[in-house]
Amino acid sequence: MEARAKQALSAEQAELLRQIPSVDELLAQPRLAALAGRVDRHVLVEVTRTVLGELRSRIVDQAKIALLGELTLLAADPAALEQHISSVVERILAHSLQPVINATGVILHTNLGRAPLSAAVVEEFRRTAVQYTNLEYDLEAGGRGKRDVHTSPLLERLTGAEAAIVVNNCAAAVLLVLAALAKGGEVIVSRGELIEIGDGFRIPEIMAESGAVLREVGTTNRTRLADYENAIHEKTRLLLRVHPSNFRITGFAEKPELEELAALSQRTGLPLVEDLGSGCLQDLSASGISEPLVRQSIDAGVSLVMFSGDKLLGGPQAGIIAGKKELVTRVRRHPLFRALRVDKLTTAALEVTLGAYLRAAWDEIPALRMIRASAGELQRRSENFLRELRPELPLDEVELEIVDGTSLAGGGSTPTQALPTKVIRIASARYSATQLEQRLRRAPAGISVIARVENDRLILDLRTVFPEQEPLLSKTLGAVLH
Repeated sequence: MEARAKQALSAEQAELLRQIPSVDELLAQPRLAALAGRVDRHVLVEVTRTVLGELRSRIVDQAKIALLGELTLLAADPAALEQHISSVVERILAHSLQPVINATGVILHTNLGRAPLSAAVVEEFRRTAVQYTNLEYDLEAGGRGKRDVHTSPLLERLTGAEAAIVVNNCAAAVLLVLAALAKGGEVIVSRGELIEIGDGFRIPEIMAESGAVLREVGTTNRTRLADYENAIHEKTRLLLRVHPSNFRITGFAEKPELEELAALSQRTGLPLVEDLGSGCLQDLSASGISEPLVRQSIDAGVSLVMFSGDKLLGGPQAGIIAGKKELVTRVRRHPLFRALRVDKLTTAALEVTLGAYLRAAWDEIPALRMIRASAGELQRRSENFLRELRPELPLDEVELEIVDGTSLAGGGSTPTQALPTKVIRIASARYSATQLEQRLRRAPAGISVIARVENDRLILDLRTVFPEQEPLLSKTLGAVLH
């Protein structure tokens, strides 16, 4: 077959293949020789071989001689090949994870990393991350300690729980609790709470992985206390309540109050475990967010509460398990705990964030500061922003206006609750709203801007834009609107 393939090549194709330089010839070129000082030689050789292999394949596969122009330039010009290989290597070396400007108005944007961390967290990283720490060392006793001691006392004080531990996210917290307390037994849960969380993970699937057996009760829209009572038998291990933070059932709906389930738990001796999801520690109703507080669940008699660290709590990605000491101790002793525990950076970030709560320093937590921003404040920021932006724009080609809008908490929290805001609405005579959104996203000024499109208008919500990002946002808008 190889012989037939070679015979099928045109004279032009064969000549191009002969002109392709060798790997050693290319690596001797100045640009690649200099690049060898910044990247492992094996990587450089591998990329060069791959590029040359792809070039050969394209030449062989290209049947129409008229379309060989670009390939001719590459094959016959070592400098062009050198430039191409260098560009591939630079892309490999470049950081894939990079900052963006979030102008969507979605505060806990899952795709954009949820809660941004505070400047105080970054300072704590500088203080501890580049040095050794007492992460698991008891300085008083001079021996091994537990990493829980850095965050557990803060969580206990803020939630009213007897004990608390931290794992790497809330799904891990649910998995660990079910594996530790209900493996081989049944867990009773309402059909209306069998939710699917981000990226297709479903409560029944997590439960199956834990080794616990799901016992559904009630219907999708109505579950009564008697449904739980009638399902209890000798194999029952837990009562599970899941807060539907990413959807709402309205209309002909009913479910037991938390206090009723807590009373049933007390009567039967079965632990009541609640997946609260968003992890709200502070009453945000004055800002338009109505979400159950962790302390309310603990005070109501819930045995264990699981919640996220990077949603309404406003800290790093983490799954927090808080509640009765005896149960927390059992969960902590399970082998999965070690596999799911958090590292020193998460511990440091969580400790700083919880410390801000204890000092009532709400504005030190970026997510809370964004939630608490008023429409009036956003009106003033938008006016100032447009005042600086207008002189940079082409005359009579761009329409700018400030209008009423809504922001969202996001992150699987409060799906039906919107925060009143002021948004900047932009229309261009040169580009459609979709084109503007794409141009912003492709980072013409060095940073990507993520915005919304509504009714063929580009929408920017400064609620989720840090004030220090506004000059760069203005520069980027100026570039894409020209």
